[in-house]
Amino acid sequence: MKACILVNEISTLHRHAEAKFSGKYRKWAKEHSFESILPGNIKACKDNAAQQNINVHLTERKLAERVVSYLDKLFKQAAIEWLVATDQPIQALEHPKFKDMIDVTARTTNSIKIPGRKATHAEIMRTFKTHLMGLRSKLNVSKVDHIVHYLLN
Repeated sequence: MKACILVNEISTLHRHAEAKFSGKYRKWAKEHSFESILPGNIKACKDNAAQQNINVHLTERKLAERVVSYLDKLFKQAAIEWLVATDQPIQALEHPKFKDMIDVTARTTNSIKIPGRKATHAEIMRTFKTHLMGLRSKLNVSKVDHIVHYLLN
């Protein structure tokens, strides 16, 4: 026969009851509308009752760049800095294509997206190819090739 040890510590009795009879105890507590005093249930109640952390309700937003309203002075300064940094001739600011670019960007309601090197290179090559194909069709190169070949022979 196993020796029986009597314990009068309530917390020890609660842990013992949870380890040995938790299923029966929970069933009895539910049937009799009794609040469970098992350590696991108490911990769960405390966790649910604890004040929630505010971080759960917050969403991270990227800081938007502060948009500075347009001023002629700021544009002039930015244009001069661009000329110097990229070693452009002063006449670059007077070029019609530069003015077109500024006009296009001035119409935006959001910030502009400047393409990277690869995208710029690909767009230049596509534009060049389109231009050559248009030129070829205008000159009707296939007939010109035959004439040149005939003249050379």
